[in-house]
Amino acid sequence: MENDKSKFMQAVKVAYSAIDDKMGEEIVVLDIHEVSIISDFFIIASAKNSNQLKAMAESVQEKLAQLGIRPRHIEGVQSARWILLDFGYIIVHLFCKEEREYYRLDRLWGDAVQILPEELI
Repeated sequence: MENDKSKFMQAVKVAYSAIDDKMGEEIVVLDIHEVSIISDFFIIASAKNSNQLKAMAESVQEKLAQLGIRPRHIEGVQSARWILLDFGYIIVHLFCKEEREYYRLDRLWGDAVQILPEELI
């Protein structure tokens, strides 16, 4: 189990870095495994526009693919307002600012443990 956790954390670090490299804003990593059965981690980030949003999504997919991790499901690429990348134990939510403010997933999952950026670098 400890090996799985370190593998998961490495993937979370890579995804976080991929978003950060594309100038993602307000990146939040939540450890949700204690409060939900749907996944272990959520990564939530904002983009200034749909082009940046798509670039962030592509970067996450590319960087995780290098680790042999492929998404199980992808939603929202066409509308490019909220892109969801489901990698199983990691779910990445990429929002344009208006949608993030409207859905407020950060608050909805307020019981989850937030992983600080310095823990991911």
